[in-house]
Amino acid sequence: MSAGGARMKAIVIGASGGIGSAVASALESDGRYSDVLKLSRAQTGLDLTDEATILKAALQAREMLQTVDLIFDATGGLEIDGQGPEKTIRAIDPGAMARQFALNAIGPALLLKHFSPLLNKDGPAVFATLSAKVGSIGDNRLGGWISYRAAKAALNQIVRTAAIEIARSHPQAAVVGLHPGTVETKLSSKFKSNHEVFAPSRAAAQLLAVVHGLDASQSGAFLSYDGSAIEW
Repeated sequence: MSAGGARMKAIVIGASGGIGSAVASALESDGRYSDVLKLSRAQTGLDLTDEATILKAALQAREMLQTVDLIFDATGGLEIDGQGPEKTIRAIDPGAMARQFALNAIGPALLLKHFSPLLNKDGPAVFATLSAKVGSIGDNRLGGWISYRAAKAALNQIVRTAAIEIARSHPQAAVVGLHPGTVETKLSSKFKSNHEVFAPSRAAAQLLAVVHGLDASQSGAFLSYDGSAIEW
């Protein structure tokens, strides 16, 4: 991803969260960017479970920026409405599972629907969304966390499918899912044992290094924070 000398424009969705705020701050201090639009439910009313707010935000973004070079979706949730991931299939709750899909799969799909048309058609551009390694079906060796795993696996399929379609109108764009690792945020605070934990600033730097190294040949990929591919 390169602006070819011109300064770039970015949108960060979920910019009030731990990773999103760190990504936004890193982009604002990056001299390659002239504009960084920060969107979130807390700051601007963009609610992933309410399509009308997503459409409104996308229309406002188009009015402000016309086109953008980077859309970074830092939304997601592991514990929703006080319910954390299930440890066994016996604990599946249909309402909790539906909320996982609403936030972690359907929401990002709606972001792709309404925001991907803003990507620059005349040069390299990236739509990146936060996935999770536990969404990998091939890597699943421990079980548990069924709803969260399934929602992130669905997100990976959404990314892959959207990438194929978006390539027809945006041939230089890359649409990717990114695993950020375990990051010191509210999302992971109860679930970080036995994992290397990154500060949000380090996680943002690692993720943006991957983003800035992407090209269209990698569109549809599922990548870790170090740029390595994760099996589906």
